[in-house]
Amino acid sequence: MRPTLLAATLVALLSTTTRAELTVPHFFSDHMVLQRDRTASIWGTADAGARVNVGFRGESIAVAADADGNWNAEMLTGDATGVGSDLTITTEKTSVVIRDVVVGEVWLASGQSNMVFTMNRVPGYADTIANADYPGIRMFNAPTVTAVEPQDDIEGEWTLCSPESTAGYSAVAFFFARKLHTELNIPIGVIKTAWGGKPVETFTSREALNTLDGTRKLVEAVVAADKSFDPAKAASDFESRLQQWQTQDAAWRSQPEDARGRRPRRPSKPKRPLDTEGRPGVLFNAMIHPFVGYTLRGAIWYQGEGNAKPGAVPYDQTLPLMINDWRDRWGIPMSFYFVQLANFRSPSTEPGNNDPWPLLQDRMRRVLDSTPDTGMAIINDVGEANDIHPKNKHDVGERLALWALAKNYERDITYSGPLFQDYAIDDSVASITFDQVGRGLRSRDGAPLQRFEIAGNDKVWHWADAEIINPTTVSVSSHNVPHPAAVRYAWAANPDGANLVNSEGLPASVFRTDDWDDVEPFVDLQAQKRLEQRRSLAAKIKGIAAEKAKLQRGSDAFKATLAKQRELLKQLQSLAPQPAE
Repeated sequence: MRPTLLAATLVALLSTTTRAELTVPHFFSDHMVLQRDRTASIWGTADAGARVNVGFRGESIAVAADADGNWNAEMLTGDATGVGSDLTITTEKTSVVIRDVVVGEVWLASGQSNMVFTMNRVPGYADTIANADYPGIRMFNAPTVTAVEPQDDIEGEWTLCSPESTAGYSAVAFFFARKLHTELNIPIGVIKTAWGGKPVETFTSREALNTLDGTRKLVEAVVAADKSFDPAKAASDFESRLQQWQTQDAAWRSQPEDARGRRPRRPSKPKRPLDTEGRPGVLFNAMIHPFVGYTLRGAIWYQGEGNAKPGAVPYDQTLPLMINDWRDRWGIPMSFYFVQLANFRSPSTEPGNNDPWPLLQDRMRRVLDSTPDTGMAIINDVGEANDIHPKNKHDVGERLALWALAKNYERDITYSGPLFQDYAIDDSVASITFDQVGRGLRSRDGAPLQRFEIAGNDKVWHWADAEIINPTTVSVSSHNVPHPAAVRYAWAANPDGANLVNSEGLPASVFRTDDWDDVEPFVDLQAQKRLEQRRSLAAKIKGIAAEKAKLQRGSDAFKATLAKQRELLKQLQSLAPQPAE
């Protein structure tokens, strides 16, 4: 080994040793919030066997690092306080001092793009941002990263809520935290770890996913894809697609602006399947596992858009699977409050809808009955037909906070919109009873109730006449259905006109009284698989065509590439849809 290389290696080893002597994850850092009235876990690494002393607010505890250098100290935090104190961690050799640590309530915020959605994306929140001087609200924003195996740390830092920091905060998390902070008058800490466009399965560990038939198949598929992943071939295919895109993009830019149309999409660099965002367990490894053990009160969750599609594993199976996975790993019955999807797409005008959107919304509602210590913010009145990211995040965050105030902080309030409780059919009339009515049910706009539909055993749906007959009950009937068998409410992706609310103006959730299969769109799994294979082959054929275009016609390389292209075209043709008999 050359002297310069040897010296560099020794410096690197010494630096690593110094860093490993006493370390803590990034989220144990200045301005952090510790959960009040509980034993808070503080952990990190040190030299094997080292004695580690942790001190905070006049209390101290000593623990020993194990043979691998890992240590974990558990401290009673006591009452909430907005007065920051130093958290000191020391060994015989060195120390770490974490400044301005407060004690209050800690929540984890996760999900996809509607949880990521930041305050500065809504022009109407400019004044709110400008006046956001709440040093008692603190947030840790985790970056979007992937990992093949569970990680113990993730980058990021705690920030105090100020006009400068609030602009980049999750809007839902901010309004949730602000509501709790102003109501409770104690510090609120939020750890935001979310990634847009990702399904619930990627936030769940693969160990948990393997316990459910539907999700186990997803895990098996990504493991198989990872085993067959060829980095060199993937890189070569990427270069071909990149060159093809560059040609297309240059042609696009050469056109007049009014004739360009949509710009060609730049291809993404290839990643091994087990390190690709969105795949089962990947974001759990990178963005959830690092926080496991951080003492907190509960979690808020805004996700589901990535699972609202035909053929998806039912959400009332996958969401409880994730919730229980997290609870098992934290070792606490953490409260878990989630957002029901908002109304979206063009308003429907006919009853008998089989869109997967209301089906997922209703499955979310069913989680309330199947999984303890959960809550659901109903937001079927704040959505936007043409935008999957509704800008009204104020009501979303505050409606989540209502559940926390009622369930965790013992406030005597109406914390949800009306929730379907029971039904009874008497001759030609169905009576629907609701929970969470406040002082009673009402129509939001004073008009007759809309978006109730009713069907007999023929499963043909008709718009119904609906009337509030007492504070908790709605009668539903139709002259077209003399013998009703089932009732649904707001059963559409965008149930325009749905107007049942409680005395607090909170909207009623979508529901159905039946368990018929007419809401399950038929999915031909074999056809779906063939379509995926065709898309993959088409991408390969395009890449080969780009390679062939660079070769001299008639050369051996040209002939070999042409033969390969023809073989792939045969495979593509064999997967073509077959004509119906």
